[in-house]
Amino acid sequence: MKNKKIMVVCGGTSTEREVSLRSGKAVFEGLKRAGFSDLSLFDLKEDNMSEIVEAHPDCVFIALHGKGGEDGCIQGMLELAGIRYTGPDVSTSAICMNKIRTKQILKSSLIPTANFTFKRKDECEDIVALCDELTKKIGLPMVLKSPCQGSSIGVVMVKKKEEIPEAVKEIFIYGDELLAEEFLTGVELTLPIMGNSDLTILPDIEITSEREFYDYTAKYTSGLCHHIIPSRISDEERKAVVEIGERTYRELGCRGFSRIDFIIDKVKGPMVIEVNTVPGMTEMSLFPDSAKYAGISFEELVTRILSYAM
Repeated sequence: MKNKKIMVVCGGTSTEREVSLRSGKAVFEGLKRAGFSDLSLFDLKEDNMSEIVEAHPDCVFIALHGKGGEDGCIQGMLELAGIRYTGPDVSTSAICMNKIRTKQILKSSLIPTANFTFKRKDECEDIVALCDELTKKIGLPMVLKSPCQGSSIGVVMVKKKEEIPEAVKEIFIYGDELLAEEFLTGVELTLPIMGNSDLTILPDIEITSEREFYDYTAKYTSGLCHHIIPSRISDEERKAVVEIGERTYRELGCRGFSRIDFIIDKVKGPMVIEVNTVPGMTEMSLFPDSAKYAGISFEELVTRILSYAM
């Protein structure tokens, strides 16, 4: 496999471009150290996507975060070109990119997730009625999200009813849909999973933040968040997290690798928040941290992820 032509694709035009560039560089360096001889790092921009196909790689390691990278777009292009790629396929990527669609499948599969509702922009012209509807359906505090953003971009915590109009305005900067969720309190953790049919469940990671919640600044500023491996939860809770995580991975059709985010609610227990189909691979990212704790080096990790696509 190490003599195959491998292209690491990163960058893109989404709001997560800078994080993607860091992930891509880390993956590229990891594969280089692992002994891959025909390796390239490709910075995807608006006008150069065709160059990926023209290069005829044997496999693309997708390190693109956000729009264009996690939503099925590049996956579809690569499938049409007959090029293998890492991570889930077109449909799973598209579903998991949209938190509303993800939660609808979780709910229909009886997988525990926070109470939610959603609205389109054209349904939100009467802001007074919207405030009444959201507080009646969800209660306060609540979390408003732009459903197709990642890295906690487009996420606003609302504590008072009068904060809703400004929060809604901010959410619609990023798109035409709004997701409203109940605010859960408890341990925040993530469960990294690798594999296709035979799964490797990596150690769960508890996430603590120096900020009010685990937002973009906390995620990518050194010292503002802490990863505790394994999480400080009971054996019973861990067993439930693993069972729910594996069910979620399979129900959504994940393959290669993905990360399932949870909150262990003090009353309701483990609740799935979202699924990340292109987990961050930077020096501060959760997936590599979990693998390292399990005795898997970064070089072995990126090699294994690649092997699931070959």
